[in-house]
Amino acid sequence: MRQLLNTLFVTSENVYLTLDGENVVAKQENEILARYPLHTLSGIISFSYPGASPALMGACAERGLSLSFCTPRGKFLARVSGENNGNVLLRRTQYRIADNPEQSCRIARNMIFGKLYNARWSIERTRRDHGLRLDEKALSDASHKIQNLLPDVLKETSLNSLRGLEGIAAAAYFSVFDEMILNQESAFSFQSRSRRPPLDPVNAMLSFAYALLSNDCVSALEGVGLDSYVGFLHRDRPGRSSLALDLMEELRPCMADRFVLTMLNNRKMKPADFDWRENGSVSMKDGARRTFLKTWQEKKRDMITHPYLGEKIPWGLVPYVQALLLARTLREDLAEYPPFLWK
Repeated sequence: MRQLLNTLFVTSENVYLTLDGENVVAKQENEILARYPLHTLSGIISFSYPGASPALMGACAERGLSLSFCTPRGKFLARVSGENNGNVLLRRTQYRIADNPEQSCRIARNMIFGKLYNARWSIERTRRDHGLRLDEKALSDASHKIQNLLPDVLKETSLNSLRGLEGIAAAAYFSVFDEMILNQESAFSFQSRSRRPPLDPVNAMLSFAYALLSNDCVSALEGVGLDSYVGFLHRDRPGRSSLALDLMEELRPCMADRFVLTMLNNRKMKPADFDWRENGSVSMKDGARRTFLKTWQEKKRDMITHPYLGEKIPWGLVPYVQALLLARTLREDLAEYPPFLWK
């Protein structure tokens, strides 16, 4: 269990929450693990199977505390709300900003700044650790190109122009992505990003990692009371969780891309783990997908120091913390949205 931004995160999958007077009590097999005064909390997000008592749900609803339930893997299940749901004000603010391109750009540009910053740092980490065995000049050129775009991103006031800058940076980043694959280079050659469908094993892994990250971002946004379908950079489209796509932009290089590179460089994936179809598309076999999912869940338990909060948290909580920071920005508790800047 961890308290961040006045939100209690219950990450143990067998903890039951109950109410004792004005306190949240966390129990495990009838043993009290912790006690938190309700008045110190603004919300609770539980990743536990047992859930919470009806009395605690009622107390949270009465006090306007957000109480959200997710599976231990991070899939959003439900959120408790009472007669007076404060989330309606948060969502109305979200909708107003989404309808205003200039205000949307103020938030979106910080997310894209985070994406470019993290993409550059991923390149720089590879240069630092393996520069002697790679095309150091290509990596350096791509890194500098992305770095030079960062000031322009922060000044941008147009969503279309912001998308253009992001596209330039993405082209530079993926032009050297193949250089960051250190093992099995011939079997896992990467030429360019292909999405629908993926045309090689690396793209198949990237697409699957992005789908997992997107689901985590949907759960995080819904858990804090935001509408995951109404975005700022990604505009409304039926069936598309646009705000989750916004939130995951800054997390793609450090959570998804680096995960794929680690799977390849640690030889956890083999060419035999993929199917090539007649239309040219490539997909992971069932066994490989299970290995990928298992390792993804293990990675989410690794600890990292959050650059904005300065506290150690599991990787899996990063989308939830960023969703909380976004909600605080919309409530004007923060002047600017602080993107996740990987270090």
